[in-house]
Amino acid sequence: MEIVCLDLEGVLVPEIWIAFAEASGIPELKKTTRDEPDYAKLMKFRLDILKEHGLGLKEIQDTIAKIDPMPGAKEFLDELRSLTQVIIISDTFTQFAKPLMKKLGYPTIFCNTLEVADNGEITGFRMRIENSKYTTVKALQSIGYDTIASGDSYNDLGMIKASKAGFLFKSTDKIKADNPDLPAFETYDELLNAIKANL
Repeated sequence: MEIVCLDLEGVLVPEIWIAFAEASGIPELKKTTRDEPDYAKLMKFRLDILKEHGLGLKEIQDTIAKIDPMPGAKEFLDELRSLTQVIIISDTFTQFAKPLMKKLGYPTIFCNTLEVADNGEITGFRMRIENSKYTTVKALQSIGYDTIASGDSYNDLGMIKASKAGFLFKSTDKIKADNPDLPAFETYDELLNAIKANL
């Protein structure tokens, strides 16, 4: 029995931090897991910048409210969910993901949690589990699922490589060049066909 594991940002929705960087006029916040493989280091960098500028959860959520799924993402997800089980495994946070899940038709998502003070300042974050994407696909495999995974960033490589079939989607030239063994796709039709071939 197969289960498909998808990344969220860069695959189904635009990168939240890039959208917020543009909305807030703080270009440093454009750095993502495509640029920085160490997620804890990346989040500390982001939280330091938010604190420096006096920005909190509300400001980010105001930006997220204006973000729509990428063109074709919901249709792709709907068709995929009609064929097999799908879990979105993301390093984003429940406080960010909820409005986006509504726009995607409430798929299942496994993600992390922000620590937020009463005044709305983001003071920290709690990872659901260490190396969450890889650990999650290994756990799914341990209960009898064959996983098929797709993502765009460094933090997706573990789950992609550990799966029965794995694909890069809308990834960077560097990640594609560093992983020539991984099929890389740019359109939902290509990705859907590749997944179907492995179901």
